Amino acid sequence: MPDLAMPIVEQKSEPKLMFGYNLDEYDVVNDTVKSGDSFGKILLDSHVDYPRIDQIATQIKDSFDVRRINIGKPYTILKSKDSLNKAQVFIYQKNKIEHLVVDFKDSILASNKRKPVKIVPKIASGVILSSLSQAIDDQGLDYAIANDMSDIYAWTIDFFRLQKGDRFKVFYNERYIDDTIYAGIEGIKAAHFEHNKESFYSFEFETDSVNMIRDYFDENAKNLRRAFLKAPLRFKSVRITSRYNLRRRIALYGNKIRPHRGTDFAAPIGTPIISTANGTVLESARRGGNGNYVKVKHNGTYTTQYLHMKKRKVKVGEYVKQGDVIGWVGMTGNTSGPHVCYRFWKNGVQVDPFKQKLPEAEPIKLELKEKYLEYIKPLKAKLDSIPFQEVKDIDANNGELDI
Repeated sequence: MPDLAMPIVEQKSEPKLMFGYNLDEYDVVNDTVKSGDSFGKILLDSHVDYPRIDQIATQIKDSFDVRRINIGKPYTILKSKDSLNKAQVFIYQKNKIEHLVVDFKDSILASNKRKPVKIVPKIASGVILSSLSQAIDDQGLDYAIANDMSDIYAWTIDFFRLQKGDRFKVFYNERYIDDTIYAGIEGIKAAHFEHNKESFYSFEFETDSVNMIRDYFDENAKNLRRAFLKAPLRFKSVRITSRYNLRRRIALYGNKIRPHRGTDFAAPIGTPIISTANGTVLESARRGGNGNYVKVKHNGTYTTQYLHMKKRKVKVGEYVKQGDVIGWVGMTGNTSGPHVCYRFWKNGVQVDPFKQKLPEAEPIKLELKEKYLEYIKPLKAKLDSIPFQEVKDIDANNGELDI
């Protein structure tokens, strides 16, 4: 009888592809940038000589500044399999999604690439029992949601006076690589924050498609931004230790009245201090009890001042934008602990910024208002359909909270 045995076919393994390269063709080195590492040192250790390193750095400078590699960032080196074992490709992972590929096998080519990202819509809600951060953590949510919400509502909600029982609902997008690898949130699309029984809606909307400018507006198309931020520090780092008080008494001075015309925000030394509005630096100096300070003139009506800095970042005459870092928290001048004393002038008189009706940002353009109101209808319906969490175990006395 004929031999009916099937011939044995050798199975070929699929090539391992990554970053557009067949890794089987190279010796692959995966590592992270360590203290003392530089682009030059990494390539030198992979048998690339100095002239070639300098040539690579110069040629790719429009795509990437090699001085900007950061400690802790992963990178991959693809090396030749011959006796020279020299690096031929350098891949630097900026984040989970973006990476830089520098190919210098022959000619030098640099390209910034992005991995395909899957967007997954998400909804969440929470109730504040101790802090906004804790409410986010209790839901197992990304902490970036707390940061984003504080930025969205920075002009409309005093996050230093949150109440027990305040609650929120949020509609946002999560990003995933290869369907399973979490890559953070894309951003908040809509939110509803209930503070002290008052509702605050917010909806993201593109107001300039050419420059891709987006902003947040409420259900009536009113811009949530104001000309001034509520605080000169990011909320997560700070707490208010002393408010504006013209009848403050200090035991150290025999319980005499010593007016406090500023608001003190305590924070660790080195915490960035930001300008609360656009303006021009009027003063940047070190003087007496103020220590290192910066004073910013915003317009003919408003001026702000930031005291006790460890170090100043800006000079007189420099224009600063809202949110720009102008210095860092310190203990210079008359102070018993690290903080920034924030002072606020209106028409030349120092006032309490928390009691001012501050100007709003520019409203949405009339030609966009109708489009915006139509756009938010399904988003508002989605928000309203999300049930608030039940408020449990809340003290009868609703006190102010740290955030």
